[in-house]
Amino acid sequence: MRFAHPVVLAGLFCAAPLAAAADAPPPLKKGEKIVFLGDSITQAGVGPKGYVTVVKGALHEAHKDLGIEVIGAGISGNKVPDLQRRLEKDVLAKKPTLVVIYIGINDVWHGEKDPARGTPKDKFEAGLKEIIGKIKDGGARVVLCTPTVIGEKKAGANKLDVQLDEYADVSRKVAKETGSQLCDLRKAFVDHIAKNNSADKDRGVLTTDTVHLNDAGNKLVADTIRATIDK
Repeated sequence: MRFAHPVVLAGLFCAAPLAAAADAPPPLKKGEKIVFLGDSITQAGVGPKGYVTVVKGALHEAHKDLGIEVIGAGISGNKVPDLQRRLEKDVLAKKPTLVVIYIGINDVWHGEKDPARGTPKDKFEAGLKEIIGKIKDGGARVVLCTPTVIGEKKAGANKLDVQLDEYADVSRKVAKETGSQLCDLRKAFVDHIAKNNSADKDRGVLTTDTVHLNDAGNKLVADTIRATIDK
């Protein structure tokens, strides 16, 4: 039996703590400018009870001295290719320090009846990587969210659950490969629905229409993102 060199062993024992440290977000700093980039869910998120507004209020309350600026950059119907087209104007030009990307629902949903209207997985992945690369080149860090739900039935019973899980896995992969912080909204929603949808309804627990958030959905998104960016 051959024994590893002591230096190799030391490296193995150090690997786990370093990985764990990389998962923790850095402390929020004075003058942080946070942009929330996404689709209609994020566009509605700047409303009085929207998730962007809830995150903004919580951060301002917790960090009164930091002067954190929060900007919503959601546009209804957007998919990853739309974010690529408007990234410069709506995000990079604002000189953010942190960008939260919440996208993927329309990339799947719009292709349900006509695949040409959706976003193929390879383009979804490549587009996310391009967006994140440009944001990081501009000096900001990135939080990438997995897409949430298209229907609230439990145990994978919604028509697009399999495809949505595949796209969520792409987002998880991209976050890991780009060194971005992952906010796993898909998991948070599936877990919440499993515990709180005893009637197995397709809407009404976290959404109004199977996709767009009600007050409870906005709170869950806000709480999950807040825990990701400000532990």
